[in-house]
Amino acid sequence: MCVANTGKVISIDNEKNIALVDFHGSRIEARTGLMDVAPGERVLVHAGCILQKVSDEQYDEWVKLAEELDG
Repeated sequence: MCVANTGKVISIDNEKNIALVDFHGSRIEARTGLMDVAPGERVLVHAGCILQKVSDEQYDEWVKLAEELDG
């Protein structure tokens, strides 16, 4: 099973089409080739690729669900 996760874009390297995305304290690089994103935006990432932008409400719901699954 594959899972996508939501995070917040911290910075972008436009030359490499890579964004630094924060996942609740863990930061990873994700490819931006499918989406035009900016620092501060919330995004859905799967397999190292940003698939879509998400609203703050969607992000908060995802965080709540993840916390329920962990608890």
